[in-house]
Amino acid sequence: MSTYWSELTESLEPYVPGEQPKDRTYIKLNTNENPYPPSPKALEAIREAAGADLRLYPDPTCDSLRETIAAHYDLTKEHVFVGNGSDEILAFAFPAFFSATRPILFPDITYSFYPVYAQLYRLPYETVPTDEQFRIDPKSYSVPNGGVVLPNPNAPTARYLIVNGIKEILEANRGQVVIVDEAYIDFGGESVVPLVAEYPNLLVVQTLSKSRSLAGLRVGMAFGHPDLIEGLNRVKNSFNSYTLDRLALAGAIAAIEDRAYFEETNRKVVTTRERTTAALRELGFEVIDSLANFVFVTHPVKEASELFAALKERGILVRYFNKPRIDRYLRVSIGTDEEMDAFLDALRELAV
Repeated sequence: MSTYWSELTESLEPYVPGEQPKDRTYIKLNTNENPYPPSPKALEAIREAAGADLRLYPDPTCDSLRETIAAHYDLTKEHVFVGNGSDEILAFAFPAFFSATRPILFPDITYSFYPVYAQLYRLPYETVPTDEQFRIDPKSYSVPNGGVVLPNPNAPTARYLIVNGIKEILEANRGQVVIVDEAYIDFGGESVVPLVAEYPNLLVVQTLSKSRSLAGLRVGMAFGHPDLIEGLNRVKNSFNSYTLDRLALAGAIAAIEDRAYFEETNRKVVTTRERTTAALRELGFEVIDSLANFVFVTHPVKEASELFAALKERGILVRYFNKPRIDRYLRVSIGTDEEMDAFLDALRELAV
């Protein structure tokens, strides 16, 4: 504690990202990064943008990127917002759409940044229990609330809710904003972006960090009714008008436009995920069906904490959450075939 901290700062329990140790070279299967490099076209666009114009501020409205994204999703740019990663967009969305008068609802097992945002903005929230297999019941979100935040697929569980389930939640909450966080949607799920034309209370948030291999560039995007987009802009421009730099704008446009590369790398991730899932089940693990670029696994005998430590000793990082209900599980990002083979070989050495 610092003498100069505010009461709010002292009370915060910040989000803890996956560890990034630098003591040796690791196989990193703990932060859900894409194992393949970004589109060559995106890298070339970034190189071209790294010129004399860096002395100038970037476009604060990001019109070219928003138009590119809108064309990709058959929307108008007025339906699109972009920011410095999807985390920043979520950080704008909480104060933009939620208030201290009614609680926000989100699953009890979910992305741990949600309660951090609520705490930061002093917004009340309630967690909605998932079932014993971490499935989300849409009917549980039909109670009075001040808004809903729903990751789909969920993290860290990888559980996916079909579009009709999302519709059920939207119908039950016509008077509140429903945020659907689709960070992992491109690995097999069906996006609800097309529903923004039907539901003015729907905000869909995505990222270029996962399926487009641009975690280091920090670009997120949101889709919604123009009223929601204007709300995000009002908050954003009360913080920082220039959230995306020139390099990020150039790289993001090229990545969105390179559909062939996007589809090719996603196919590789999905194929490796399915092969890894089958191998883990052969080793006796329970693996939740995943439509993300990671799997959530548990073993009937081996403790997750012990496996986590033993894998780290062997130079393989996975994610362990020492939290109720999920402390027997590991979240394992999908790497290349070679990386996943090394992971599986290590488990075999551990006599799993």
